[in-house]
Amino acid sequence: MGNCGVGLAPLQKGGEDWLMHVLEVIEEVPVATMTRSIEWAWQSFADYLSVIDGRSYAMDVAALLPHTALRECVMVERGRRNDVASAEDIAAMRKIVFEAVKAGALGVSTSRSCIHMTEYGPLPGTRAHKDEILAIAEAIREAGGGVFQMIPSGQSGVVEGDGNENVIAGMLPDPYPLSAEVETMRWLHQQTGVTCTFFFGMNSAIGPEYERAVHALAVAHAAGERLYPQYSPRPLNALSNLDAQHLFTQRPSYQSIAHLPRAERARKMAEPAVRAAILSEQDLPVETDDPLQMMAITFKNNLKNVYALPDYEPLPSQSVRAMARASGVDPEAVYYDLLIANEGRAVLAWFADYGRGDMCEKETMLLNPNYLVDLGDGDAHYKLIVDASHPTYLLAHWGRDLIRGRRFPIEMLVNRLTGLPAKVSGFDDRDEIVVGKRADINVIDFEGLSLGLPEMVDDLPAGARRFLQSARGYVMTLVNGVITRRDDVDTGARPGSLARNPQVTSSARSI
Repeated sequence: MGNCGVGLAPLQKGGEDWLMHVLEVIEEVPVATMTRSIEWAWQSFADYLSVIDGRSYAMDVAALLPHTALRECVMVERGRRNDVASAEDIAAMRKIVFEAVKAGALGVSTSRSCIHMTEYGPLPGTRAHKDEILAIAEAIREAGGGVFQMIPSGQSGVVEGDGNENVIAGMLPDPYPLSAEVETMRWLHQQTGVTCTFFFGMNSAIGPEYERAVHALAVAHAAGERLYPQYSPRPLNALSNLDAQHLFTQRPSYQSIAHLPRAERARKMAEPAVRAAILSEQDLPVETDDPLQMMAITFKNNLKNVYALPDYEPLPSQSVRAMARASGVDPEAVYYDLLIANEGRAVLAWFADYGRGDMCEKETMLLNPNYLVDLGDGDAHYKLIVDASHPTYLLAHWGRDLIRGRRFPIEMLVNRLTGLPAKVSGFDDRDEIVVGKRADINVIDFEGLSLGLPEMVDDLPAGARRFLQSARGYVMTLVNGVITRRDDVDTGARPGSLARNPQVTSSARSI
């Protein structure tokens, strides 16, 4: 928990509403859902961990201290505005981070990308001065060690001053180029020894800057520096269907039927007169400045990279725009007909890092033990992504189903999901099936592994909706020796607990 710089602790009394608001605009977790779910029984991060430690889960959980909450706790509105932290602010942050890591936080997370926005502008910490970042990393080291997790600037390929326009609607230019961010993380690691891990997705808009960043990482890895870029094992995607954002959400004729149940809405949209009206209309203005709430516009601007699921490795000829050109029709009409298919259950996806039409770059990353298979948000961006299915996809696609490219041994793929991330986070009590280590085991029907199509459900408090994607082929799942799932069905057992920072000994925590 606490990735990408957002989370619920530490807490400055009275800051609850702001932290929930940030999670709503950044991660699409509705405030109403959090209000119904959260008992604010903490202020310090240590108290927060104690609350988590008093409960049980389907798996172990661990927590990073989020930079947004840290700035809110110390600087309040100045932090929200991304004001430069004073020496006193930095000292206060340093103390909080030190105490949090001592208590068991794995480290600290931050976001330096302008895709994450609040009404004050980029997420607090986006423009943090190097002195602030260094003090945070030093506090992690002084407390015993840990990780610094980051969403780096420059991933969109558009940086302040270059005059380029972002492919993501509403996204401001980032403050720093990607290769400079890699050098900043190298500097942090060299100064403190703290492990750095960060989002690292391929984007055709980055151009030569991407190659510069890859080269800087190669130099860092050759020097033994612990920098671990995170990548998705399938195209980074944003989802679109009738229950989520889509191209026609802001069309008047669509809005007049938007209240209908999904299947009835799809049937109505199939009527020739309704179809013609919706396709002919202009969009009504969008009342938001949040890029993540403007994805319908992003889909419209990127139809050359929008595909119909369930295929996550389609040919370029299968994109909405390519199919439209081949048939001589408007791309929006192709998108429309795909959208209403199967009684509106169809799911379309914008593949943000699939400009080359293949996953060759991901194959290269998969071969490199310094790169982490990651970015599988389990409960974030509720109505935009559903990447908790990454592990199943990795095993089934790269180990069994791959057609274009190289298949990998199942043992290697399992290591990428278990041993490697455990190593990066400092855990040595799991990742192998040997006496003395935790019995965290999946028994897999390898040939039976499969994923369902993402679907929208309303199983959250206050009736909030989210995408889920079912996975099949798991004969048994054990957590610390207890069976939590059998034949893909939850047993109800909750043997999981809080996993505290393994680099900080129990005796050190008590100091």
